[in-house]
Amino acid sequence: QVQLVESGGGLVQAGGSLRLSCAASGRTFSNYNMGWFRQAPGKEREFVAAIKWTGGRIYYADSVKGRFTISRDNAKNTVYLQMNSLKPEDTAVYYCNAIVTWPDRADSGSWGQGTQVTVSS
Repeated sequence: QVQLVESGGGLVQAGGSLRLSCAASGRTFSNYNMGWFRQAPGKEREFVAAIKWTGGRIYYADSVKGRFTISRDNAKNTVYLQMNSLKPEDTAVYYCNAIVTWPDRADSGSWGQGTQVTVSS
């Protein structure tokens, strides 16, 4: 079982930036494709971004393309999400997870506690 700990969320004004981190443990992180997901109040969890285990291929949801950047450091067992030009509609709890089917199907048994991102207008 993998353990995932997300951090870096907070309250930011529209147009601002945040950098989220996800520390993974419990299995060989570098072997897995990883992704970020988010869940806004009253909505289903949705895919945000994914990165191959090599870091050589990346995929984004259309809603964040050009504003968010996913990256990873396999030596630190950590995946990041740099979020720029934030909008109020980006407000959600953000989660990372392993990608079991590329590019956007997560490992349903490995969700962490998430990190809250709130964007004020």
